[in-house]
Amino acid sequence: MFLTMNNTNSQKKITSGTLYIVATPIGNLEDFSYRAIETLKAVDLILAEDTRKFGIIKKLYNIETPAISLFEHNESFKVEEILRRLEEGASLALVSDAGTPLISDPGYRVVSECRSRGFKISPIPGASAVTSALSISGLETDKFIFLGFLPVKQGKKKSTLEEFCLLPATVVFFESPHRLIKTLILVNDLFPLRKIVVCRELTKIYEEVLSGTASDILSDLNKRSSIKGEIVVLISKNNTTELDLD
Repeated sequence: MFLTMNNTNSQKKITSGTLYIVATPIGNLEDFSYRAIETLKAVDLILAEDTRKFGIIKKLYNIETPAISLFEHNESFKVEEILRRLEEGASLALVSDAGTPLISDPGYRVVSECRSRGFKISPIPGASAVTSALSISGLETDKFIFLGFLPVKQGKKKSTLEEFCLLPATVVFFESPHRLIKTLILVNDLFPLRKIVVCRELTKIYEEVLSGTASDILSDLNKRSSIKGEIVVLISKNNTTELDLD
């Protein structure tokens, strides 16, 4: 166990020239650590994936720190500005729309450049849809592989699943609601015997977890007029040396 007890003053201390990677709630806004809130209040600037969405958190927790946008399409242009601010001694915090930054979210370029330039980068851990889904899935968690979002094209999606689902590890990935059915049909074709878990809207009002074979879950979902929400899919690990194909 990695656990140290710090006094309140040391928890609040912010170091100049440091980039803090701050996890935010994935749904329920009460899933926010005291340290994360205090860090966001104390830094000089917040880099937010969407300043409008982050504005909800700012208002709820009375965070007055200014925020600028940092998203996929402007990250490469913002790197030098961020490095300059750190060089001048500013303390910055990076947040994504939900959960732990950089997990299928922007920030890689910034963190990579900061690391290569020798700036201090400090994590403020918290919610993650990946670990939350794993913790309630009932699948083995000693080894897992996270694939982010699968390729959109079915051919590439099929080859990705064939590659990683051969490994002796639980496979985890995100999926959009309008692609979920097609993805599960593909999973059913490839791995009809595997246990599948679909987590939808974790920590939110309409949180739902479906478990069974892909066929079982498809039978349920096909009865619905629509599927909405943030979705995490988990596939049980391969216990054989072959794909589940005839």
